[in-house]
Amino acid sequence: MLPEARDAAHLWDMIEAARRIQKYTEGLTLDRYLKDDMVQSAVERRLEILGEAARRVSDPFKQSHQEIPWQKIIAQRNVLAHEYGDIVPMLVWKTVITHIPILIAQLEPLIPPVPPVTP
Repeated sequence: MLPEARDAAHLWDMIEAARRIQKYTEGLTLDRYLKDDMVQSAVERRLEILGEAARRVSDPFKQSHQEIPWQKIIAQRNVLAHEYGDIVPMLVWKTVITHIPILIAQLEPLIPPVPPVTP
């Protein structure tokens, strides 16, 4: 199923957030991540954006792409936004290292090409 225009925009937001998470954590170890509040905050913010964009993807599109863990992505966003006292940085790190690369690989083929700009 090809994404509707609004779904495509949300998918772009998701992959952009995921790619920024990778950029922010490139070359970091768990120890360095745990000691860097700024990187943790940036990663958590991008995970929030990722989850909010996932929430906005249409239900028909989500149903046709069940390989993506939509509800887990949205649930993590809700914890970050509303249960911030319960955030476990080591679990966020596990998400960054384990799940973000997989998610990017799953999203890339779903992103429609950018239409050419006409002069």
